[in-house]
Amino acid sequence: MSALEPGERIRLRARATDAVLAVTDRRLVVAAPDRVALAMPIEAIRRIQFDIERNRPATLVIVPERASFEAQVLSIPPEHYQAAAEAMVAIGHELAPIDPAEDRSSNR
Repeated sequence: MSALEPGERIRLRARATDAVLAVTDRRLVVAAPDRVALAMPIEAIRRIQFDIERNRPATLVIVPERASFEAQVLSIPPEHYQAAAEAMVAIGHELAPIDPAEDRSSNR
């Protein structure tokens, strides 16, 4: 992926119909064949939504915190659901770190 900065490493990658989603050690990148559609730190992401419907590719929506950046809507074929899910889990952990003490107190 040519969108990477020098020394940047890809942690996770998922293929969409017309783009590649990559979680690197620095940021989230969505690269289409002819352009980098999105490249920003994960903490600049407001929301991610993953919709799966019967007999269709899934839809992955990435919404940046700032409205001046275009939301990305990706079609994920069923054979790439696992990779997309792993990327979402990694992003989710960075967006909402789990506090073990808080988690225990909510189960009382």
